[in-house]
Amino acid sequence: MILLWDILKTILEITVLWFTYYQILVFFEGTRAFQVFRGLAYLLLAFLISEILGFTTINWLLTRFFAISVIAVMIIFQQELRQGLAHLGQRHLFSFGIEESTLLEVIEELASAAFKLSKKKIGGLIAIERETKLKPYIESGIALNAKISAELIQSIFTPQSPLHDGGIILRNDEIIAASCLFPLSDNPNFSKIIGTRHRAALGITEQTDTIVIIISEETGEISVASDGRFIPIVNHERLVKILKDILSVESDNKKKK
Repeated sequence: MILLWDILKTILEITVLWFTYYQILVFFEGTRAFQVFRGLAYLLLAFLISEILGFTTINWLLTRFFAISVIAVMIIFQQELRQGLAHLGQRHLFSFGIEESTLLEVIEELASAAFKLSKKKIGGLIAIERETKLKPYIESGIALNAKISAELIQSIFTPQSPLHDGGIILRNDEIIAASCLFPLSDNPNFSKIIGTRHRAALGITEQTDTIVIIISEETGEISVASDGRFIPIVNHERLVKILKDILSVESDNKKKK
């Protein structure tokens, strides 16, 4: 009986460890850390094989390597780890708690504003607050607390407007603040090929769960930033669908709480 339990316990421990590692890989997929963690999985497999076959020297080398790699990973990938730790305390993913009809109106207003700005090649940065509160960034701008409308968003980002620099922050169906400053991303994969507005959008989504709509002043192209990644927007319907997919789910989750 004891022998059977030892076997089951070993199988259970291996299952839990591999499941945990798989979730880590899924979380970091698409980032710099993904390839490293996948490589570590192969090394871990090599370590287990060397342990079983009794390769003492190889086993000793791999043991020392793993000890050093923990510190190296924490230093090299501190940005990804910081983002992950920021999400650990979240019991639910979203906080967009408004009625569905109002939510659909907000999405249409945002999409309308984005494409009107795009047509005129007027740059814009629209951040949607979710679970992570954006108080420090709100305080960096000018408080508005105004109802969301496509006309108001266009007027804010008009070059003659004193509020056009920086981004606006939305909470539920209100524009909380304008002319807000966001942290710039230091991701080496993007920093040399994108402008300041896109780096700011990327930066705030790397540190929080914010969704950001970006309108390029140079090209008029629209994109959505989420979790440190860009989603290109090709038409009005695509933007509406993405916002619905994200915000409708979080609105439902909010109602269930």
